[in-house]
This record gives sequence, C-alpha cells and structure tokens, in this order.
Amino acid sequence: MGMTKRVLIIGNGIIGLSSALSALRRGYDVTVLDRNAEHIENCSFGNSGMVVPSHFAPLAQPGVISQGLRWMRDPESPFYVQPRLSWDLMKWGMRFYMATHKDQVTAGSAFLKEMHLASRELYCQWQDEGIDCSLATRGLLMLCKSDHGLEEEAELAHRARELGIPASVLDSQETAALDPNITMTVRGSVYYPKDCHLNPGQLIASLRSKIDSLGGKFVYGEHVVGWDERSGSLRAVRTSKGEFQADEFVLSTGVWSDGMSRPLGLKIPMQPGKGYSLTLPDPVELPKVCSILVESKVAVTPIGSSLRFGGTMQLGELNESIDPRRLSGILKSIPQYMPKFKSSHFEGIEPWVGLRPVSPDGLPYIGRPKGLRNLVVATGHAMMGVSLGPITGELVGQILSGEPTSIDLEHASVDRFRD
Repeated sequence: MGMTKRVLIIGNGIIGLSSALSALRRGYDVTVLDRNAEHIENCSFGNSGMVVPSHFAPLAQPGVISQGLRWMRDPESPFYVQPRLSWDLMKWGMRFYMATHKDQVTAGSAFLKEMHLASRELYCQWQDEGIDCSLATRGLLMLCKSDHGLEEEAELAHRARELGIPASVLDSQETAALDPNITMTVRGSVYYPKDCHLNPGQLIASLRSKIDSLGGKFVYGEHVVGWDERSGSLRAVRTSKGEFQADEFVLSTGVWSDGMSRPLGLKIPMQPGKGYSLTLPDPVELPKVCSILVESKVAVTPIGSSLRFGGTMQLGELNESIDPRRLSGILKSIPQYMPKFKSSHFEGIEPWVGLRPVSPDGLPYIGRPKGLRNLVVATGHAMMGVSLGPITGELVGQILSGEPTSIDLEHASVDRFRD
C-alpha cells in the first residue's frame, strides 16, 4: 500500500492545497474535493496576502474583551459580534475568555512564532521551485495614529524581540523614509523586517497548477453530506453526488469544518469571522511595503500594480452578506493615515467578503483526533491561513506519513475543547 495510499483532501483553500502538495511529494495518490464550483473563490483568495511573524500573539489576549465591548457600540468599528441567542456562541465566548489567561497567551505566542517563521522559509523555497506568488520580503509597517497606539505597539515589539522576531520602533520621519512611495500622516510605526506580502490569487493558481503537474486530481462542486465510518476508521465521504473512498482523509474546510465533523463526534468549535477587502486597480499612490493601520485594524497590501485594503472582524454570521457600515468604517479610516486616498476612489469597487475560521483561543486545529485513525484535521487559522498555510501543509504531510512533526502540535490539539 505504502506508496499508493489514497489521500482525500476536503477543502481547496490555502490549507488544503498546501496539504495536497505535501502529500503528493510523499508519493501519495491525492484528490482534492471542494464544495464550490471551480471558479468560485474561497477565503484564501481575497485576503490581505501577508506572511506575518509579527502576528505571534493569539487573538485571545488580556484586554481584548473590554476593547471588543467598547467597539460593539460602534457599528463602523473593526470588531463586532452579531448578537443572537446561540449556545454555541456563548460557549465559544466563555472559552475565548478563559484563553486570555497570561500563561496560555505566552505558550500560544511561542507556538505561533515558530509556525510563522517556518512558513516564511517554506514560501522562499516554493518561490525557488517555481510556485510563484510574487513574494515580497520587504517587511511590514504597523502604522500608528495616536501616542497610545504607538505605546501599545512598542510594547508588542519588545515582546517580539524577546521571542527572537526583529522589530524596530520608528518615528514619523523614519516611517516616511522607509516607504517614500506613500504619503502618511502617522505618529510613528513599528517595522517588522521579517514579514512579507504576496499575491493570494496568484499563489492559489500556482499551487493548483503545481498539484496538477504532480498528478493530483481536483473534484469541484461536491458538497459533503456524511461519512462512512466503521470502528474508528473512515472508509468514505458521502457527497451530494456520490461517495469518495480513500485510505486517509484531511479535513480543511475552514469555518465549515466544525459542522462537518460533528457527525464523527468531534468538537472543533469555531465562529465565522467575516472580513472584507476592497482592491483599487489604479491607486493614487502605491506603497512598496505592506502595512496595518493599527487603530482601525485595516491591512494595506500592494498586489502587483493594485492596492488592497482589508479589515473588520464580524463574528457569528455564517453568510456572505455585506454590512455597508463595516465597509464605511474601513473607507473612513484610510485617509486618516494615507491622506492622498479619498472615499470617492472606491466608488464602483466591488467589495470581497470572506469567512475566517476563528477558534476560541485563536490557535489552529492541526492533527489526528482521538478515536479516528485515518483523519487529519487542519483548520481554524482565523486571519492567518495564508501566513500559516505552507507549514500547516508540511505538518499534515508529516502526520500522514507517520514522521515526527517538525513543530510540537500540543497547542493545536484537535481534542482540546472536547468537554
């Protein structure tokens, strides 16, 4: 069996594709199954395309809940929870609160740092191997409008350096000198030289064509409706159109993974974190370095000759409807940092919406769940799917082949929320 083991990967985003590549390189027969038709893009496609060792701190952190509650009162704020009576959402919120404990955050930060840096290295290797995504290794600027924002970012930069991630605090002149292409009105910034940005659409297309060239198969438009499981082993996945048998299964369907795995007795709690992006094809200025507008939590990424602005975290709605107030919040914040941009520049620009899979502690789920010997779960990366994609795929390949994993996955345990 060894060399021709059949691996079925469910999910065609960055995590599924990275896992497929890793499995193919280990000699497996790989099929990628996706619920969408071929040309419908997933959560990986319209995101900010950043590779961010700077984002080592998990989403669940001390102080984040009180900040979130303040933001809840403002419909244009970067963060919003859709209020509704839901036992799942309440349990998720309690777990989130418990995950903000300092020791847990410290352990999670060390794990995420290791993951991001390993992923960055793999992106550089991929680039050398012809998986092209226009990787730009020019760093990231955390742009701060206020003294308070700069103080908080400087504190985070100090923690980054303690973890071995280089970071420098810059005043407004030093910030301007670092990227003279763009006019900025900021108090200062923190510069993370190890961060990178890429073109997510090009990355996905390039990965698909590499998988194709290695003999991987794609099946589109197949909605998983059930599993054929017998005594701790999966035999097949049932879809709307039929059945797919395999020796190994990889579940990487983002925010849908929770519901999809429940019939198997798994609990991988996630809430959809809705985010938006707007891409200007011909921006009035084009920065060389990607950035985050700190106080308004907006990401700014040059992608070829266009410029993408992405933001908001709207928790709790599993649909792709667009809330104009959220978009308005993004558009109002941009000129405050980059005064050459006006809201009118965005007229007629179609907003993109994506649902990020957010776990209660802000860490992904990677590994084999107890009691199922031939399933690997790889999901729950929140806003970090693109940044953590390559290393997650590599870890999935290692798990499939029984190798020891190159990173300790204790903090990403699939079973950590089984009550």
